[in-house]
Parts: sequence; C-alpha cells; structure tokens
Amino acid sequence: MPRQFVDLAGAATLPTGHFQLTGRVITDLVANAAVGVVHGPAGTGKTYAVEAALEDLEQRPASERPSVVLLNFPSRPSMRLIANQLLQELTGAETPASQNRFDLMTKLIGLLASPMRLVVVDEAQRLTGDCIELLRHLHDDRRTRFALLYVGGDGCWEVLSREPMLRSRVFRRLRFEPLPQAQVPELMRRYHPIYEGVGDDLLYEVDNAYGHGTMRDWAVFTHTAAGLCEDTGRAVPDEAVVANAYALLGGGLHD
Repeated sequence: MPRQFVDLAGAATLPTGHFQLTGRVITDLVANAAVGVVHGPAGTGKTYAVEAALEDLEQRPASERPSVVLLNFPSRPSMRLIANQLLQELTGAETPASQNRFDLMTKLIGLLASPMRLVVVDEAQRLTGDCIELLRHLHDDRRTRFALLYVGGDGCWEVLSREPMLRSRVFRRLRFEPLPQAQVPELMRRYHPIYEGVGDDLLYEVDNAYGHGTMRDWAVFTHTAAGLCEDTGRAVPDEAVVANAYALLGGGLHD
C-alpha cells in the first residue's frame, strides 16, 4: 500500500466504496484503452486510492501489466511542455532532439503504439483546453493504444467537461466525496486503534469541528491526538485530549 499521510503509525486503509471502485476504474481503462477521470475535493483520498490501484497493477503478470506513465504539470502548461514531458517520460531522454511540435507528435504517436501503457495525469484541473486537446488527439489516433486517466481536485471535472470532444469520450468517471457523517464513528474505529473506545458523540463533534469527512484532516487530527494520548498515558482520546489537539491545530474549527 502507499505510505499513509503524515506516516501515521497504526493507521489502516479504509476499504470504502470509492477506494475499491478506483481499482475497478483503472482495470476497466486498461482493458479497453479508454479515458477516465477520478476527481473530488482535496483530502478525500483519491490520490491514495489511485496509488494503491497502481501498486496492484505491479502485481500482475508481465503480459497483463501496462507500463505506467505519471505526469504532473504546473498551472496552465503549454502544449509543448506537455509533449516534452510525455516524451521524456517515455524515452528517458532529458531533452528531445527536436523542439518542433509536429516532430514531437510523430515521435509520441510511435511510442504510444506499443507496448500497452496507462498515462496518468495528476492535478488535471491545471490543464488548458489546448493541452486537453493534444492528449485527446494522441489517444484518438488510430496508431496509438493507451489508457488515459485524469486525476484532479476541486474544479477538475469543470475544466475537463468544458471540452465536448473529451467529455464524450470519458469511459469511467469516479467522483470522491467526504465520508458520510453517519459512517464516521464506525470508519474511524477501523482507521486507528485509539478510537476503539471513543463514543459516537465525541467522534461526531471532531468531524464537525475539524475532520469534515476528509481523510487528510482526520489523519492530521489522529496523529496529533495519538501523540497527546501517549504523552498523558491515555489509551484513547477524551474531551481534554480533543481540546488540546484543537489548540495545536489552530483552534479546532477548520475551514
């Protein structure tokens, strides 16, 4: 499994529906050389789920395992930057021999013909329409065969769905959401042992004040609370530990 956020000792991976469906999305994309999107608010676990699914791919027999290409661009990258970085990832060369965009595209088409690849674009909300169109053009070319996964946070689907040519080609789309509050006590007790003896009301209160159903915020709070429990000899956090954790986290109320 990928490394837990803030290296939280004792934390378990929660097999939520979204976590499990991420693996299915990637399996389907690879099987069909298709386009997919995994998106949702920051901290809801989509990056962790994608990383876990990619690790699962590594366990497949070599004949069934695609070559994975990971891309991450700065805000509003140029088409040339997209082409350059993709070519560098595919060839390992630092600088393409030619900076002519048409030469770059010809080389990319040849490289993306085989073997089977999965191209993952992280922080996809940063892409411009021209960049999205470049990737779509590569994916649509009859000579190429690769799966394409866009992963992004707030605004990702809004950016991608503005491009009708891409939207109509999306084969799988999975939107991550914060944990439903009704499930928070059960899930948190599965997430970390310090919550095994904590009442529902206190866990609901922490979720309202700080967690907001996001795994990243719960990980930060749990790391803090576990440290305070250890310092004070408590097995589980109580109201005093929670209050001190809030103080260390800026007062508790978390926007």
